[in-house]
Amino acid sequence: MPSVRAVGDRVEELLAVLLGGPGREPAEEIVRELMNLYGEGLARIAGLLRVRDPALLDELAGDGLLAGLLVLHDLHPHDAGTRVRRALDRLGTDAELLGVGDGVARVRVARGRGCGAAAADALLETAVLDAAPELAGVELTEPAALFQIGMGPPPGWGPAAEGRAS
Repeated sequence: MPSVRAVGDRVEELLAVLLGGPGREPAEEIVRELMNLYGEGLARIAGLLRVRDPALLDELAGDGLLAGLLVLHDLHPHDAGTRVRRALDRLGTDAELLGVGDGVARVRVARGRGCGAAAADALLETAVLDAAPELAGVELTEPAALFQIGMGPPPGWGPAAEGRAS
């Protein structure tokens, strides 16, 4: 089953081929008209479900393909932040969504930078962008290192020192 993102990429490739030729404007108009038609149909379906069966709309929005179509037409019942949080929870990682803004999800990842870090980062980025395809990117950050500063016991303090003090 193709993803909305893959189909969108392919449509853009095909339109790029037509950009230089005489078919450019009609091709763009065909895409626009079809998008408007399908978008209006989805909007009517989503509107009916919001009123009559919100749980069913939520269930439909959980399907990857349908979720992508709902996002494409700005009809998804959940905002990008909610969808990203759910995706991170499904991964079972210790990643935390810090926020979504300017088309970027900012995610804190509390783990070391060991051998599998690049693959784990790629997995996180893919999960976030699949959950919120309208985002342009993902910014991964690590928590700042915390250092505990305090006074330790003075030299010679403790049980071993008690026997020496006389």
